[in-house]
Amino acid sequence: MQRFLLLSVALLVFAGLSQAKDVQLIADASVPAAKGQVNTSKDDNGNVRVKVKVHHLAKPTSLTPAKLAYVVWVQGKAAEPEKIGMLQVNNNLEGTLEATSSHKEFDIFITAENDPGAQVPTGTRLLHGTVVD
Repeated sequence: MQRFLLLSVALLVFAGLSQAKDVQLIADASVPAAKGQVNTSKDDNGNVRVKVKVHHLAKPTSLTPAKLAYVVWVQGKAAEPEKIGMLQVNNNLEGTLEATSSHKEFDIFITAENDPGAQVPTGTRLLHGTVVD
């Protein structure tokens, strides 16, 4: 009985650590048809796995003014934005990006940039949301 209780507690703790969460992204008025979602879960090191999915997001070269790339950023409380990667949009206007963040709670947003190597966001937050633990 004691062994069963310990196993049950261990499973509950593990399930709580790896529990996935979904956050719907809010679209800017400049991309009203765009939809986005972020799925987060914790990895074995306690970092947050982030999976961003977008739909109905025009290619950055189709924007006015045209841009070269979509960049995904995370920003922890009282921290500067950090680039977690470039988001590629396919011919169906869909894209996915998977990355990892050390922040447990953060804002996440997508900008269209002239420079895919940008180290700070310069564009409008086209899609944005907040991930809380």
